[in-house]
Amino acid sequence: MNVLVIEDNESVCSMIEMFFSKEQINGEYVHDGIQGFNRYKEGQWDLLIIDWMLPGMDGVAICRKIREEGDSIPIIMLTAKDSESDQVLGLEMGADDYVTKPFSPLALMARIKAITRRLKGSSQEKAEKGLLETQFFKISKEKREVYLNGEAVTNLTPKEFELLYYFAQHPKQVFTREQLLDRVWGYQFYGDERTVDVHIKRLRKKIGTDNQPFFHTVWGVGYKFDETFQASED
Repeated sequence: MNVLVIEDNESVCSMIEMFFSKEQINGEYVHDGIQGFNRYKEGQWDLLIIDWMLPGMDGVAICRKIREEGDSIPIIMLTAKDSESDQVLGLEMGADDYVTKPFSPLALMARIKAITRRLKGSSQEKAEKGLLETQFFKISKEKREVYLNGEAVTNLTPKEFELLYYFAQHPKQVFTREQLLDRVWGYQFYGDERTVDVHIKRLRKKIGTDNQPFFHTVWGVGYKFDETFQASED
């Protein structure tokens, strides 16, 4: 597995490199945003780990440019920014996940291992059409296409698509945040439930309405996908 790490803190890079060596992951480390983006374009990568605050070009700008080019490569953002608005911005720009500094290397490795499992299963997934139709949605897993009431939905990030697809496969079934982290993100819970909350909020805003949010909070438990008309929930 080839991973490009764009991070200006050399001590963080050294820590990541130590764990990469134990897991036999090939890592390359760049400490400047512009140089990192150029290196991304030159190489063949399975995963990008990008720091938010970088000299030259910040991580959000790098992420946005990559998604604008149509590349769905998995991206994990490293950030010292802990507010929900900052997390929303990073995810909106196309990051699949974020890790808040200071972070546990084990938590980061769990996310990387989850992506590794997805990559190993990608050839099988590509062979499956994965066409799913509900009352309001038509979703093609193979083409990564979503239609709502016959209209194309084109502004979903890769992780938002996966979360919608999983929920649509299990209508009205209630899932805890831990279950969603495990089944959609692919790793065991490491204390960052807000990843789920932020994605749900973004999906409600992008495809829901006040009377039809699709994603409903089950207080004290988690979330469910329900296409019946109900009041919007935060």
